[in-house]
Amino acid sequence: MPEGNIVYFDLETQRSAQEVGGWDRIRDMGLSVGVTYSTARGGYQIYGESQVDDLIEELLKADLVVGFNHLRFDYEVLHGYSIIDLTQAPTLDLMVDLQRLLSHRLSLDAVASASLGTEKTAEGLQAIQWFKEGEMLKIAEYCCFDVKITKMVHEYGMKNKQVFYNNRFGTRLSVEVDW
Repeated sequence: MPEGNIVYFDLETQRSAQEVGGWDRIRDMGLSVGVTYSTARGGYQIYGESQVDDLIEELLKADLVVGFNHLRFDYEVLHGYSIIDLTQAPTLDLMVDLQRLLSHRLSLDAVASASLGTEKTAEGLQAIQWFKEGEMLKIAEYCCFDVKITKMVHEYGMKNKQVFYNNRFGTRLSVEVDW
């Protein structure tokens, strides 16, 4: 395990890309729930929109922030709340790293199912519906599970120096990683 405090991170939004006018308006989607797992703390922390400053502070204090597509998406949502450029934080975006290695994008499910035998429990659009219904606990549980899967994929890659993924034809393949 690398030295220092690794913070695994994911968030869900209040609105979809369609509701805010497209993917170039990610900042306008709004945070519904953010979740971190800190190796220093040894546990999860759940943040609502009113605690967004505390979430940003935790990410900035981390020795490494690990997520899946958080450079392009999650950080951009948080940029709607802060002038701080979160991309300057020490970051490992597992999706970006895998895309660099494979020259195409993978979903977290494609990696988690092939490497760990587990899948996400829902999807982002379901979390937006839960937000509209006031089901914050369901969003928090879903987001915690995504953070757990991200953590497990990262740890699997560190230990085994590879991860597996299912390609679009359902074939299980592997890729070497240096995490």
